Amino acid sequence: MIIEICANSFESAKAAQLAGANRIELCTELSVGGLTPSHGLIEKVISELSIPTLVLIRPRSGNFTYSDDEFDVMLKDIAFCKKIGCVGIVSGFLTLENSIDFQKTKQLIEASEGMGFTFHRAFDWVEIPIEELQKLIDLKVNRLLSSGQKPTAIEGISLLKELQNNSKEKIEIMPGGGINVENALNFKEANFKSIHFSATNKKQMLLQKPMVSMHNDAFFEEGIVATSDIEKIKRILQLLNA
Repeated sequence: MIIEICANSFESAKAAQLAGANRIELCTELSVGGLTPSHGLIEKVISELSIPTLVLIRPRSGNFTYSDDEFDVMLKDIAFCKKIGCVGIVSGFLTLENSIDFQKTKQLIEASEGMGFTFHRAFDWVEIPIEELQKLIDLKVNRLLSSGQKPTAIEGISLLKELQNNSKEKIEIMPGGGINVENALNFKEANFKSIHFSATNKKQMLLQKPMVSMHNDAFFEEGIVATSDIEKIKRILQLLNA
């Protein structure tokens, strides 16, 4: 069985290699489902480690429907990953109605030519999963990462099995989400070829609680995206320049 580790740092990527994992999905910010890592982190992993590396291409949290500018950033990040020697891309694009955006996803796949392409857990938001799976098959996506539209893959294993049965071996179904020592064997026994998990330990980095928190709960609300506002900037500039 192929073991893919969701690595959120160089330390995690190195741990995956030392433990004998088969590959990693490199990302950052697990708290929001993962975001694209910096070019510096990608380059360090590729140059200093030998483990096959897939990179998550997701420019922000909030949803999986991106502006033209955000899409341009995604394409530039894919080009960097291809140039530096990554073996695969993990990405996806939904419409505002949470169906797979066929054309945008096709562009991502075309940009990733020469690398593998995994459609990520945006799939867990789609309304009719079996119909949407066919889109991915038509697009010749290599692999689908999903928790079976449940908070954890073990809770969603029934749908994952159904997706596997409907895949006709034209796309690999890779369970991911909450996989651990207690439930990993369930997926092997269900004949999945690979699983995806992070195997993280939490580590306290602060010697004492800070006087001012750098976390803002308002930005962690599902679906919320914060962007700078032109008029607010102008008003403050006018005030200061008066």
